[in-house]
Amino acid sequence: MLAEERFSMILQLLKEKRTATVGECSEITGASEATVRRDLNLLHKQGKLIKVHGGATILDNTFVMGERDVTTKSQMNVEEKKRIAAYAAAQIEEDDFVFLDAGTTTIYMADYINTANAVYVTTGIELARRLMEKGLRVFVVGGQLKAGTEAIMGSQAVDSMSRYNFTKAFLGMNGVSVRAGFTTPDPEEAMTKATAMERSYITYILADHTKFGKVSSVTVAPLSAATIITDQLADEVYREHTTVKEVSEG
Repeated sequence: MLAEERFSMILQLLKEKRTATVGECSEITGASEATVRRDLNLLHKQGKLIKVHGGATILDNTFVMGERDVTTKSQMNVEEKKRIAAYAAAQIEEDDFVFLDAGTTTIYMADYINTANAVYVTTGIELARRLMEKGLRVFVVGGQLKAGTEAIMGSQAVDSMSRYNFTKAFLGMNGVSVRAGFTTPDPEEAMTKATAMERSYITYILADHTKFGKVSSVTVAPLSAATIITDQLADEVYREHTTVKEVSEG
């Protein structure tokens, strides 16, 4: 039996049962357990399943339809977002030229930013207002204002950002998946986020634990393109693709 046939049978078994042992995979494929272990390791690296002791589990790539408004999102996972925001803000140094994405976690960053000499560029109206109130130097990207998320996006935003060279960028995402990478539901917003990442020396993705295993409509970038800051890592497989910083409570 060809390897691709074994892979297909193993993935179908996981789709039906969600978990499977090495023995069960060996039985349905007719391959030795040593061969199955190698298959599972390869499929794990490809992001098609999660290898666990004695077998494998299905990779939970839940598709996310649409997007909640800012008010709704601001009431979800508040303490986790604040911990992520505090750690992210601590990465900013006085000589940095920083891009801050629109989003509820980046808005919390304004409460923790103490680097007065850094310069900030943002696509978030509320975030810009908060930074200005702290006496910080902040620029707002021009472009279309998206209802619901209050994010500036589109071709004008991309043109505006193409002149900047950021030292660090901090972005939110709707989904973080091994297979699909960093995803968001809006193509124009995805283009804006991708431009920020391309124009930045270092990019941080701020994602609480609920974002892992989720896939939205448009891939912004692969996992390798940024460092992830999270409150709790969903699965160790993500560390095989990028740097992940877990911000524990307290």
